[in-house]
Amino acid sequence: MSAIFGIFHLDGRPVNPADLAKMDESLAHRGPDGSGIRHDGSVGFGHRMLCTTPESLNEHLPLVNESAHLMLTADARIDNREELIEALGMKYRAPEDITDSELIMGAYEKWCERCPNKLLGDFAFAIWNGRTRTLFCARDHTSIKPFYYYRSHRLFAFASEIKGLLSLVEVPRRLNEEMVPVYLSGWFDKADTLYSDIHRLKEASSITVDSRAMRVDTYWSLDARKELRPGSDEDYLEGFRSILSEAIRCRLRSAYPVGSCLSGGLDSSSIVGVARRFLNNGAHQQPLATYSAVFPSLVEQYPKIDERPYMDAVIAQGDVEPHFVHTDIGPMTDIERVTRVYDSPNIHFNIYIHWALFKAANRHGTRVLLSGNDGDTVVSYGYEYLSELAYTGRWKTLLKESRALSRTMKISLYEILRHFVFGPLLPEPVLELWRKLRRKPEQWHFTDIIHPGFSKNEGLIEQILPSFEALRRTAREDHRLSLTSPLILMGPELIDRAAGAFSVEMRYPFFDRRLRELCLALPVDQKLRNGCTRSIIRRAMAGILPPEVDNRISKGDLSPNFLLRLLQDNRRILEESIMKNPSVLEGLVDIPSLQSAYRRYASQPMQRRQEAYAVFLASCLAIWLRSSGIRR
Repeated sequence: MSAIFGIFHLDGRPVNPADLAKMDESLAHRGPDGSGIRHDGSVGFGHRMLCTTPESLNEHLPLVNESAHLMLTADARIDNREELIEALGMKYRAPEDITDSELIMGAYEKWCERCPNKLLGDFAFAIWNGRTRTLFCARDHTSIKPFYYYRSHRLFAFASEIKGLLSLVEVPRRLNEEMVPVYLSGWFDKADTLYSDIHRLKEASSITVDSRAMRVDTYWSLDARKELRPGSDEDYLEGFRSILSEAIRCRLRSAYPVGSCLSGGLDSSSIVGVARRFLNNGAHQQPLATYSAVFPSLVEQYPKIDERPYMDAVIAQGDVEPHFVHTDIGPMTDIERVTRVYDSPNIHFNIYIHWALFKAANRHGTRVLLSGNDGDTVVSYGYEYLSELAYTGRWKTLLKESRALSRTMKISLYEILRHFVFGPLLPEPVLELWRKLRRKPEQWHFTDIIHPGFSKNEGLIEQILPSFEALRRTAREDHRLSLTSPLILMGPELIDRAAGAFSVEMRYPFFDRRLRELCLALPVDQKLRNGCTRSIIRRAMAGILPPEVDNRISKGDLSPNFLLRLLQDNRRILEESIMKNPSVLEGLVDIPSLQSAYRRYASQPMQRRQEAYAVFLASCLAIWLRSSGIRR
């Protein structure tokens, strides 16, 4: 995790070095190991360095190739280094002397705008081509490295965080009101932000800019039509195990101690199990540091919050240095501070857990942290298999799998069919009629605080939920839609802000392009089999995961800590934003509905989860509107 930023004056004005200096200062927290600025006429680039890989220790950015008239700035970790070194004719040099930024520049020289799809890893970069007077920018396949930009008729500017753009006088602070109901729905837009005219570059996308025009292209996408050729179970298992192991191995490349988040779930435990074998199978053996959030004061009253037995089972296998972070004591990170770090209202309810883990990692000198984030979506539980069986008329197999799943989950066959067959397949009008016939009372939802002026809108519902006509009819298409959901792809970007505050770089093996392509192409009966969800990872990790983790079907519930401590530690902020002075929310939020929700939540915090979400989102929005200086 480093920072990149840059300016391109489309009208030909020379770049003012003072503007680049302001951007540099605003992003200093992302790169404590040095900074660099280069400018040439109407174009200027900057970089803040956080050294993580061995090669980055000798990397100096921005990088300039005088003979080719190229200038590059990048926040990148490139994983297919050997392949690129050979393809780019660099084998005459020692690999350890070749930086990732040199590989990116070489790839651009060889393949031009097709270069991003030749790269594996996490990256965001910008290249200025002085010969063609063109700026080319790209973001990695799964949007791990952040990239924001602003464009007017006079200026194109980019930065790793919005605060870098806001340091420029020419970049306005105007509210994008169309995004407010999307935010209050707990959703995201991949391209638009809450700032008018400030956008994010989507995953697997590039931008080409010259003085006349800007073009945004998509260079890669997941293809639900691809299916692995029929093979044996062992073939599928070996393929999955090999690619997951490689996704973990290449993310262990670090010049500093490496750690991994350990929650006790299948995904984080699999990463720890594989990573510690790599780290203890070489000349420089070192234990893997693990960081786990625990809540001892709440375990007796809320047993589902306790993941400690599963963590302990993984740790008992050895070769790790465990760190337990008690996130149920001490003040919860206040939502005002998080808002300042985020440049926008926070939507991540449990970010305080990440905040505490990153603080601990920083204290112990761990610069790189692996995370099992999104593993359940990548591997898939396989529930879509049931609706596909029904849609294609394979009733015998449907009944067999449904009964097996009913036994595994210990719920009735009727509930299995209702949740995973009838729900996904029936049109919404039919489901609505069924609810009315059952006389099921309508429940209050946190989106009820959205101002009525937005409710009939401008396609709000269409932005949030896919239409029935767009619903998938195959398990693979359903899986693809889950993998490309804004909620999934925005997770690392949100966590990036908290990690950046503590100079920690997050790495996500389950976001590896190769692993995502493989899991999407797997036959669906490799994901759900004989009532066993996420079947392939359980089988592939046999002997690596302890039985307690491999066989678990439950997930922890961390919400009690959030529900209790949001009120306990932020009551003054909540009261001020919602009850005493909510004027800043007028026209955006249904204030009477919000105040009513707050009163219900304050009186019964553990019974009012939906109200707590509404209070949290609205308070974060109010804090941001007041502190950001944004205009409406």
